Amino acid sequence: MTGVYERALGDGVDDLHPKVRERYALDADDDVLCVGRGEMDISRGTHVLPALYAMAPRNLLFPEGGHDVPFTVKTVGLRDDAGREALATIREFSFGRRRRRFDSLTVWDDENERLLDFLGTDGPLVSELLPSVDAGALVVGSGRQWVRRGERYARLPGPLAANVEVRDRYDDADERYHVDAVVENVLAGHVLSYRGAFGQERRTLDAVPDDLRPTRGLDVLPPR
Repeated sequence: MTGVYERALGDGVDDLHPKVRERYALDADDDVLCVGRGEMDISRGTHVLPALYAMAPRNLLFPEGGHDVPFTVKTVGLRDDAGREALATIREFSFGRRRRRFDSLTVWDDENERLLDFLGTDGPLVSELLPSVDAGALVVGSGRQWVRRGERYARLPGPLAANVEVRDRYDDADERYHVDAVVENVLAGHVLSYRGAFGQERRTLDAVPDDLRPTRGLDVLPPR
């Protein structure tokens, strides 16, 4: 594993399940695209639906829910426009004729030794990521958060920030990846969660296309 999560986890990466480690091992020199397909159970808080509808056009969160929702995730290692190591993740959920995306670009800030997640198209929301390992699973929590507009960042105060935890593990019995993601807020309570499983294949990629680069022009990162 030589990608952004190895840099953040350090020696802890050795405790990951080998398949989880392989999934997050992608770096900019691999020329590999990982494609996962499966189903998710999705719930969301009805009182936050107006905010979720507003986020959906930017490929952030979304207002739909359901059981056994078809799910696709594409993951690729790359370098951002400033040459930093990054990992792009493009998630797509199929609700009949409507498809929703949830995009993120995870960037390693080498100068400050931190992991930053730029969420949605052009990264209007940014979160520090706090990864750890639990029983072979990768567990990622959220730290400080900002609203981004161009090169300007406005720190979100605690009551307005989201509390996020994503747990990604591999089950040897069914040979699938299992993900459990929860988004909550101190004031609003439950915002959105999805839980399910998927299989994964690896494809050779000659170059990273623009549709797998959700955020461009990251000349300036959030203040430390």
